[in-house]
Amino acid sequence: MSGGRKPAPGQVRIIGGSLRNSRLLVPQLPGLRPTPARVRETVFNWLAPAIAGARCLDLCAGTGALGIEAYSRGAASVQFVERDAQAVQALRANLARLKLDVATVAAMDAASFLRGAGRPCDVVFLDPPFALDLWASLAQQLESGGWLAAQALVYVESPRTGVVGLPATWSLHREGVAGEVRHALYRRSLPQGDAAQVSPPS
Repeated sequence: MSGGRKPAPGQVRIIGGSLRNSRLLVPQLPGLRPTPARVRETVFNWLAPAIAGARCLDLCAGTGALGIEAYSRGAASVQFVERDAQAVQALRANLARLKLDVATVAAMDAASFLRGAGRPCDVVFLDPPFALDLWASLAQQLESGGWLAAQALVYVESPRTGVVGLPATWSLHREGVAGEVRHALYRRSLPQGDAAQVSPPS
């Protein structure tokens, strides 16, 4: 969650669920840009039918606002991935303060994390640093590495012009624009024969 938007505020507010109105402390790091509250509200309205009990992955997590919002709204698990050491420290402190002991944080870059053994997720938040143009490469790793359940939902935050090179199995479900940022939700749809071969995790 770092890239091309104005500097982060000192706090981010969780807007729904059991942790509603909880404040996340945000380190003042260059380029850190938490997803605005009104965008998160829209996205989680889109995700409402799917978030309860979901296995989530928050890539390039930054403040962790998306993953923590998912926990607040009933997600079963969230794996956070963030490479910046200061952001990781702040994220772990926020998780501890909110008593989210079940959350795990991988302090590494997203591409390296996705080269590990895949664990199918129901919801993925894909919001890499805008300047690095990682959307297509990370999306392909998610698709080929066993990280997505058969009908996973993937939230993609990008410049308003959108991104190219996403997997053919991802179909656009909902989208919106706020300022210079596009927020879009994709649904993974496998061919019927392939879907039948995907078994749920034990």
